[in-house]
Amino acid sequence: MKPFSFVHVSDLHLGYTQYGLEVRRQDFDSAFSEVVDKTLELKPDFMIIAGDLFHQARPSNHTLENTVRSFKRLKDAHIPVLTVDGSHASAPNTLTSTILYPLDSAGLIFHLPRHRGSCWSKPDCCYVYGIPNYHNRPKTIEALPRFMEENPPTPQPNLANIFVFHGALDLPNVKPSYMEAEIPPELLPDGFCYYAAGHIHDRYTGRFKSGILVYSGCTESSGYDEGKITKGFYHVQVNEKGQPAPELIELYTPRRFISLEYDYTGLSPAKITEMAVQMVKEADEAEVIIVPIICGTLPTEASRAELDVPKICSAAPKALLVHPIVQLRETVVSDEVVRSIFEGEFKDLKTKAFDYFVQIFSDRYGQTEAKRIAHGALSLIEPLAQKQDAKVKQIIEELTHEN
Repeated sequence: MKPFSFVHVSDLHLGYTQYGLEVRRQDFDSAFSEVVDKTLELKPDFMIIAGDLFHQARPSNHTLENTVRSFKRLKDAHIPVLTVDGSHASAPNTLTSTILYPLDSAGLIFHLPRHRGSCWSKPDCCYVYGIPNYHNRPKTIEALPRFMEENPPTPQPNLANIFVFHGALDLPNVKPSYMEAEIPPELLPDGFCYYAAGHIHDRYTGRFKSGILVYSGCTESSGYDEGKITKGFYHVQVNEKGQPAPELIELYTPRRFISLEYDYTGLSPAKITEMAVQMVKEADEAEVIIVPIICGTLPTEASRAELDVPKICSAAPKALLVHPIVQLRETVVSDEVVRSIFEGEFKDLKTKAFDYFVQIFSDRYGQTEAKRIAHGALSLIEPLAQKQDAKVKQIIEELTHEN
């Protein structure tokens, strides 16, 4: 068997206008252009795109034009591009098919599941087999065995055999906790030295069946939590024994994200705004995306609506964008406490209301001050109902100025 090399990339999400910004769509295009630049320098025998080439099933003409231009550069360099369906760019229905079909018909890519046997081979080097993406676990369990029965995988004993798919394998330490594992590992056949995977945006490499399982990761951040991931793809060298050795090729064009997570428990919305603004100012850098993650539990009487989000967003003039993630919880009196106050028959309504107000205010002000405020709140009910404005004003002034 002849030694050879290939590029394994996935999850490019071309056309994604993240945060509604055109410049972010351009960022995803730029990352792919860098992938192509580096691929042309490496001169591999072929490229594998393991799904989610596009972010949408119907990309814009602008995105499609840039993608065609990049594929044309690879074609002119005699580097075939092998693809499979992804969860984002797969066919919206059986009538319209996937945008990958016309790219295949134009000779710009070789879309594996569209061709007989769902495979491609290079004489004396390798056999590559790819499967479609079925979006969820029940559909995968139903449809994948039928697809492989109609297109049986036939790894060759004297070649390096590569299996290409897009989906999360149900294996420990592989998929993130928030993601469904669409593919039971027993559904994938043995006999392949390299399982080229997509869908999970962080990279992973580990033993799987008779070969290695490799998720190449994403090329740009489609979520703020991916900002910490080094973006890139794998250049895989395969020796004469069919043993693959993946090498990470890092990308330098992806935009930098700065996440600022802080627990603001017990602070007022005004204080939280002040602190978040200061943190954002200190993190301000040219063209970055700053994501303040504002979490914690507010004092009992405070509301998330009181947080001055526009002020936080405008605190970094050099950044491309400040995008706060507000995860604050509002404190409420538990149902159990409310029932204990209002269901007892031995208390009159005024006493019950007093106990309820004390419960609300004690977390913030302490028991003594909470009782004073509760008395003041109850004393306002009658003059408010009778529209005694002078009395209401007097009570409020006493409540405000009393020490």
